[in-house]
Amino acid sequence: MEAVIAVFALLFVLFVALGTYATVKAVGAAKRGVDRTLTQARRTVEDHTLRAKSFGRPGPAGEIAELRLKLRTSMRATQDALHAGVAEDASLKESLGLFDRLSAHGHELDDELRRLESEPDRATLAERLPQLRERTERIVHSADSLRWAARDRARHLADDDLDALSAQIDVETGALRHWTAAPGTPPPASWPEAPTAQGDGRQTWPDQDAAAEPTARAAETTAREAQEPARPALGPPAARPSYPWQKRPRPESTT
Repeated sequence: MEAVIAVFALLFVLFVALGTYATVKAVGAAKRGVDRTLTQARRTVEDHTLRAKSFGRPGPAGEIAELRLKLRTSMRATQDALHAGVAEDASLKESLGLFDRLSAHGHELDDELRRLESEPDRATLAERLPQLRERTERIVHSADSLRWAARDRARHLADDDLDALSAQIDVETGALRHWTAAPGTPPPASWPEAPTAQGDGRQTWPDQDAAAEPTARAAETTAREAQEPARPALGPPAARPSYPWQKRPRPESTT
């Protein structure tokens, strides 16, 4: 009895542990989903705000907002392209590592541009603007190069796979259309006779007279049968001869 109670207690503890683990995993997944949603919403709001500032603020302040929007758009697109491609092509891991190093410079520049948005000294801001524009162009150019290189590699791999698949399909279709007669199968009646070999090894087609000889022989046999007299038709069977030692058949009695 004590053993049964111990088994039930152990099963209860096991079920409780599994339920707790499943609950923690579900809560963690839900929290990560909420965080991703909030992050995406915050990015969308920031992008719309920067776009509005780039159009609504003339001068250096509006250009800084435009630089931030350009930097964030390029870096986000490159990050998404590399993370999507590394799952199918392991060689992109090195490119992803380079992008992580580039992202550090991008985040540093984005933080600096964010602080300069509220800079009251417009003259100092205008002096630093060419240098900020150059840094932004360099980072954006590097990010775009990585993104397009990854896309070109993916397209090249897809083209190679398509070429190999097309070659295999061509071979298969050729094999499906290649049908020949089985060994030992006689040719059909409409085929011409095979060429005959001469003494010197050359092959010649049969002579027309030789080919027509069986036909002439059949015609001669038909003519000979026509000249022979017609045989009489079969009549009733002839009566068998009787011999003196045979007994005459006794007539049947009518009584």
